[in-house]
Amino acid sequence: MITQLINENLINLNLKATSKDEVFKELIEILHSQGRINDKEQFLTDVLAREELGNTGFEDGVALPHAKSAAVVEPAVVIGVSKQGIEYGAEDGQPSKLFFMIASPDGGANHHVEVLAELSSKLIEDGFIEKFLAASSEKQALELLLQKDTSEPTSTEVNNGFLIGVTGCPAGVAHTYLAAESLEKGAAELGYKIKVETNGSIGVKNSPTAEEIAQADAVIVSCDKQVDMARFAGKKLIETGVKAPIKDATGVIKQALDSSPYQPKERNKAASPAEKGSSTRSELYRYLMNGVSHMIPFVVTGGLLIALSLAIGGQPTPSGMQIPHGSMWNQVLNVGVVAFQLMIPILAGYIAYAIADRPALAPGLIGGWIANNGSFYDAHAGTGFIGAIIAGLLVGYFVKWITSINYHKFIQPLVPIMIAPITGTLFISSLFIFVIGAPIASLMHELTGILTAMSTGNVVLLGIVLGGMAGFDMGGPFNKVAFLFSVGMIASGQTQFMGAMACAIPVAPLGMAIATVIGRKLNIFEEAEIEAGKAAGAMGLVGISEGAIPFAASDPISVIPANMIGSMVAAVMAFSFGITDSVAHGGPVVALLGAMNKPELALFSMLVGAIVTALVCVALKKFRKQKAELAVA
Repeated sequence: MITQLINENLINLNLKATSKDEVFKELIEILHSQGRINDKEQFLTDVLAREELGNTGFEDGVALPHAKSAAVVEPAVVIGVSKQGIEYGAEDGQPSKLFFMIASPDGGANHHVEVLAELSSKLIEDGFIEKFLAASSEKQALELLLQKDTSEPTSTEVNNGFLIGVTGCPAGVAHTYLAAESLEKGAAELGYKIKVETNGSIGVKNSPTAEEIAQADAVIVSCDKQVDMARFAGKKLIETGVKAPIKDATGVIKQALDSSPYQPKERNKAASPAEKGSSTRSELYRYLMNGVSHMIPFVVTGGLLIALSLAIGGQPTPSGMQIPHGSMWNQVLNVGVVAFQLMIPILAGYIAYAIADRPALAPGLIGGWIANNGSFYDAHAGTGFIGAIIAGLLVGYFVKWITSINYHKFIQPLVPIMIAPITGTLFISSLFIFVIGAPIASLMHELTGILTAMSTGNVVLLGIVLGGMAGFDMGGPFNKVAFLFSVGMIASGQTQFMGAMACAIPVAPLGMAIATVIGRKLNIFEEAEIEAGKAAGAMGLVGISEGAIPFAASDPISVIPANMIGSMVAAVMAFSFGITDSVAHGGPVVALLGAMNKPELALFSMLVGAIVTALVCVALKKFRKQKAELAVA
């Protein structure tokens, strides 16, 4: 495939670009001059859109920007080398020097994925990157790229056995195939044959058959996404992140060969030495991240649609930001609200799914919906994302226990499709409606009474309480109580309370957006979180605090305290400045539309609060990461 898509004229060994955008434009100019694309602006737009889904800068100075675009006339790969390197946002924080830009026609074959898979075999060759960067001419560089790897496996044994590998990264592109190539090379070095299943962006490919699974001596599951594990029951198996085999394939394979037989109900994870230093994820963290990764598209879609509709079609009124009924923007708002309603059940459902597989998905989704809907237990608001996490974990472990029971052979087929989903649904719904719900409703009532009693007291103390509640659960019961209290005070002419809330509301999402920018080089955020940070920033601008939920759900210990502290700062500053808000909404958009009496000071309060949140979050995450690394060492 590479030989059909590249020639010497598509290689530039001396890029003049000094930034990421300049690299894109310089490489796109080459594609255009060679007649491979007919619209430079359109292709650049498509490359940037792909970059929004996940940064394509990887380790060792390599970047793989790519896009499927209607502007592509003929598929091609253009290669550029920057001698000095540029800041690309690579995962290891180092400058990127070698760029492979892949242009694939829209609606055509998945050339970009096929080429990525083929390039993977070159990128893991010992010394290839260094040799390519040192190439003195385009001809020499092309020869290096097309040169076959003639190195021999180090082992004289060629048939020690058979292995199965499974690879997959969240974006389903580069790491998926780099890990697959690394496993194949590592297996060859140890004298094993191997079949690697790739869970990529174009779906699952090269899946092993039941006969091949039965034949396998061990299974290596190197995935950062959910895969079907039940098929490997009874086989020696190791679970790692997708980066583990890229760093130490032979070590991972040896760990798998020495591991214990896998039992689905136990879901034991044996971590390789190579993985321990880079990841200290517990099983609980993996469950949470599975829910978060599935929730993020709903948060981004819903949040941006709501933000767009409010920013363009919204008007400040005494009852809040309103969009004229029946207008186009009102319909856009309604679609965004649907996505927001689904995100909490999705979080709960896929946490449960990560624990107990498909039988737990339906009760997890239902439990998440009930947890987020206070009407089931006579509360003004549901339990939000915290309730969803609780629901997902409870359902997952309950269904896991249900499916572990030894049933009669006539009943066993009904367990995953009927018994487990129904009992799991009845369990979680009863728990929330009859056990958890009443205390929540009572707590909300008591909190409202406390705020009312404090309303005539010290405004600094009230700002701390209001801000803390606003930043604690982002749309959950504490946030809702503080918001509804502030809205109620507007009716009595006391708009300073809503002014404090309006400044505190956007702090969490704006703070997370800033934190992902600061923390990019510190490797303290997942790739998906970095992308979610951009959407969180947009949501924060229009006062949608839910934009910070993915961060709080994946790491509540670091994120929630940071959100609370920053929100407290913003609320106290608003009270101190005498800021008022006459509409039931918050965020910079309200200040810019004239609903706040001191818009400049309001924006300043929000900015300071967001910066405080970002700095505290980064500090906590860095501290916890260092502590975990010391514990492993």
